[in-house]
Amino acid sequence: MNPALVAGLASVSALVFLVVGVALGYWGNARLNSRAIKATEDALTQQIEQARTRSNEILKESQLRAEEFRKEIETERTNSARQTRRERRDLQRIQRRIDRSAEELRTQQTDLKAFEERLQKEDEELRERTATELERVSGMSKDSAKDLLFKRAEDENAYEFKRRFREAELRYQDEADERAREILAASLQRLASDVVGEASVTSIPIPSEDVKGRLIGREGRNIRAIESNTGVDLLVDDTPDTVAISCFDPIRREVARVALVRLIKDGRIQPARIEDAVRKSQREVDVAVRKAGEDAVLDVGIRGLHPELTKMMGRLKYRYSYGENVLLHCTEVGHISGMLASQIGANAQTAKTAGFLHDIGKALTHEVEGPHAEIGADLAAQYGVRDNIVVAIREHHDREMTTPVSFLVAAADAISAARPGARSDTNENYLKRLNELESVARGFDGVRRVFAIQAGREVRVLVDPQKITDADASVLSNDIAKAIEQRLQYPGLIKVIVIRESRAEAVAS
Repeated sequence: MNPALVAGLASVSALVFLVVGVALGYWGNARLNSRAIKATEDALTQQIEQARTRSNEILKESQLRAEEFRKEIETERTNSARQTRRERRDLQRIQRRIDRSAEELRTQQTDLKAFEERLQKEDEELRERTATELERVSGMSKDSAKDLLFKRAEDENAYEFKRRFREAELRYQDEADERAREILAASLQRLASDVVGEASVTSIPIPSEDVKGRLIGREGRNIRAIESNTGVDLLVDDTPDTVAISCFDPIRREVARVALVRLIKDGRIQPARIEDAVRKSQREVDVAVRKAGEDAVLDVGIRGLHPELTKMMGRLKYRYSYGENVLLHCTEVGHISGMLASQIGANAQTAKTAGFLHDIGKALTHEVEGPHAEIGADLAAQYGVRDNIVVAIREHHDREMTTPVSFLVAAADAISAARPGARSDTNENYLKRLNELESVARGFDGVRRVFAIQAGREVRVLVDPQKITDADASVLSNDIAKAIEQRLQYPGLIKVIVIRESRAEAVAS
């Protein structure tokens, strides 16, 4: 065989085998790829089916929760509507009861008026019959018969008319008293308050004898500086490990207490430090006063009160009347006034505000002359309080009352004051006596500050050194003593001390 032919056949065979192998490889690869794609499609189809199933489950769960939430809201709305209907029925029932009472009262008044008219008519008929009979029997003149008729009618009917009128009057009075007792009982059972007694002495513990010595100072100069700057009386040796602050003015006593605590804690006790401590204590007490007023306003629930009135009410935290804390008393009167007003259908907010502010004038009784009711009314009007509230403040003491709010405030004030143990006349008279002592001395020209100490046995007067000389100070002390003798009645002796202090300051640079 031809070698060339053999070689050609071999090449053709190889080429054929190559083509067949490539075809078989491509076919196998396609087969494998088709299976992979099929598997992938099956997996994706399965995941899609699982996702669809899960989404259906989530949708059903959401629908169930939404249905439960809707049912809860529906139930809550139904309960709320039921409660609203119940409250509306209660209010309607109360209103119907009030309407029935008013209708019964009008009916009784109508019956009484009809009874009076019937009596008058019977009286006229009786007079006519009597006149006719008298003229017929006795032949008396018309004027004589008329006089006899009137006298007989008056004698027969006057007693009966008065008796029935008195019975009706007593019945209506009993009904009014019973209604008033119901209103007061319903109001007072909602209020429970504490009685805070007055104290004119405050005690502060002293940690050691060394601090006590520094507090007294050389020859008592620190004690004198504290008393001069605060107007209190310090009692150091009466009780071991304690210093007592005695003063009838609670604000002065509180300033002195805060200053002493500050000085004892600092340890540096000298006249200059004492003045600085007293100034800081006064600012601290001012902050406490404002906060006390704001707390009281919030407690009573008054809206729109001027900040200055709030501060004035805070000052009453340190003011006592007949041994009763005035701020607590005003808070209580505010609550009672609001409750009484709500019981009779008046404006509770107006009554509450008037009751709360009724004694605000006592915050200025040391500074302004006049009754506290007049002072308080003028102060409230100055800061824009409504006229009906101003009138109630002015009329709550010893004046004819012209508005329903005035009656409510006066009643609430009397209820608060009448509680057992609420008031003590002894402390009030004592404080009034000390106030009068200070007022007498304060009336002289050149006087800056006045302090009544030692339970009113000593009056210290601080004067302006620019107006009062040393010679004038001696004369002034005698004049004040004579004025006290003429204007006041007091047991024992009262010492008048006039203090004139001059200072010169310079700055080295």
